[in-house]
Amino acid sequence: MTKEHKKSLGIFSLLLLFFLGMFAMYGVGVYNDSEQYITMHIHREPLYPLFLALFRLSAGPEAGLFLAAAAQNVLAACSIFFLIEYLTRKFSLNLAGELVLLALELAPHLVTRYVSALGIFLENSIMSEALCIPLFQFFLLFMLRTVFEKRKTDMIWSLVFAYLLSMTRGQMMTTILIWLVVVFLLFLSERKYRRLLIPVAAVLCVFGLRSLTVYTYNYFVTGYFMGNTYGQVNTLTNVIYACDREDGEVFEEGSLERSFFDIFYKGADDVLASYRYAKDAPEGEAAYLESHHDTLKFEVLESNFSVYYFGLGEVDYYQQSRMSDEMAGIMLRKLLPACFGQWLYDYLLLCRNGFIRSIAVVNRWINWAALAIYLAAAALTIRALIKDKKSGPARVMGLALLFIAANVCATSLTIMCLSRYMIYGFSIFYMAFFLLLVEVMRERQQKRFRMKTLCIVQN
Repeated sequence: MTKEHKKSLGIFSLLLLFFLGMFAMYGVGVYNDSEQYITMHIHREPLYPLFLALFRLSAGPEAGLFLAAAAQNVLAACSIFFLIEYLTRKFSLNLAGELVLLALELAPHLVTRYVSALGIFLENSIMSEALCIPLFQFFLLFMLRTVFEKRKTDMIWSLVFAYLLSMTRGQMMTTILIWLVVVFLLFLSERKYRRLLIPVAAVLCVFGLRSLTVYTYNYFVTGYFMGNTYGQVNTLTNVIYACDREDGEVFEEGSLERSFFDIFYKGADDVLASYRYAKDAPEGEAAYLESHHDTLKFEVLESNFSVYYFGLGEVDYYQQSRMSDEMAGIMLRKLLPACFGQWLYDYLLLCRNGFIRSIAVVNRWINWAALAIYLAAAALTIRALIKDKKSGPARVMGLALLFIAANVCATSLTIMCLSRYMIYGFSIFYMAFFLLLVEVMRERQQKRFRMKTLCIVQN
């Protein structure tokens, strides 16, 4: 066994020891959302419920969850190993450099367990993030290989993992669009203009396949050929939060939409879930919205939708979910323009928290540090591109920032940017930052070496 193989084996052993050690310490984590994945709820994307069903059918309900959580930890170890091994080879890092990458990959797992309000170790949990995190690492691996090696097989595999991610969490549909942007830019840079339609067609096919898969899955589970519901109810929640009473005038007097609006507005007022109360909130407007989103959605919107549609008679849960989601969409189209200014202000507040949580935790003092880190990353990236338009670390940072921006902006449209939704960008951002710093240090070392060589020649 070569020295390189021994080093790789040691790194992989450390990863397995960490993840399986955390699994042994804390065990399987079952939380409020877990039951929806176990029961294949209509609100949830198909891949993770099917992942759990595979283990539960083969080993039984309890043992199946144990094996699924163990598999999640092993998958996380494998995905991180392959990614940091690739980056180590690509940027010729020594053992110390690879250990830094390893620490940066493990950091978000420790943050969500010991620092964030979530307080859980995600890979032990029965939540879709536990599968989504390793899938995202594999997506990054093949996406980076696409950027640097430009091989068709890597392009295909990165798109496959983007599809799998979108089937695990709806917010991760952004990875499909990121794939489109990256491949599109690659073809443009190589002046392969005739191929530009290929990534567009591929993405359209993947979105079509995703819809077909979700509809087919829901048909076999529920008996209805339909998509996941309540996405539009989520979005309507933040719109109702931003409304004033007069905004309801966009609906005709006596219409069903107007009746729902009046009920929702009064309900929001009763539970203090409105921007009007947030202005004086000591914790800040963004935190106030985040803390009241679920109350408004479940206790006001969802409960009143349910009461009305179940009251129609002979309506089951799936029909009620679909009708509620359709009504939310109808209301959104008319109501959002009426309160757009306040909604946009709230949206930007959510985005701000999302950008911070992508690389840190929200705190009055840490927020400024996060801004400084982003500015430093931008400065280092610009510096690297000025020196070399094909700078490898700059490309890694570009991919990291592209994903963070897409993830934050997409998530803020429907819900709030909790740490477990933002965790994906943390490691790749700091790894890119580290690679940029390594590039600066190497440039300085080369400069010193040239100066010493010049002095020797002159003497």
